[in-house]
Amino acid sequence: MTDFTKVQQALERRGYTVRTFAAAAEAAAYLDGAIDGKTVGFGGSATLDALGVYDKLAAHNTVIWHWKQEANAARKAAMQTQVYLSSANGLAESGEIVNIDGTGNRVSATLFGHEKVYFVIGRNKLAPTYEAAVYRARNVAAPQRARQLGKKTPCAVKADRCYDCRSPERVCRALVTLWGPMLGMETEVLLVDEDLGL
Repeated sequence: MTDFTKVQQALERRGYTVRTFAAAAEAAAYLDGAIDGKTVGFGGSATLDALGVYDKLAAHNTVIWHWKQEANAARKAAMQTQVYLSSANGLAESGEIVNIDGTGNRVSATLFGHEKVYFVIGRNKLAPTYEAAVYRARNVAAPQRARQLGKKTPCAVKADRCYDCRSPERVCRALVTLWGPMLGMETEVLLVDEDLGL
């Protein structure tokens, strides 16, 4: 079992509400019970896809996800939902949440405009330091995502690290670090003791 004590305490000191789960199914059940009768936006997230929470929430909420609907319209509509779900590309034990984005919808939605944001983060995203969390986001998560999308960027072709390329197919165009929850927006972090997402 992963010991989330240090990161949980760091996140709570920063002002987040934190819950831990032994398995993805438990986290999905929690979200299904906690979110009801709301408009819910999803960020592009292999973690959320692995949770299977879209179908659960869609049964009793209005759920918008560009992976399930027309992408451009869904990205914009998800920006105006009451609740937003995302994951992270890296989480430092000191509590910094790191995300990389290509279109910007996912990172911007975690910064403004919702009543509540949930981050669902698997144990594989945990890094010992902030620098290691940034490294993981740039050199592990982003190359895997580029490869998954069939991009021809150096990181996707070689599958080894970020090359800070200038490719028009580059999927990492912004890096955002959250040092704490944004003002006026409740933020909850769900830590899951499973490897989830990229």
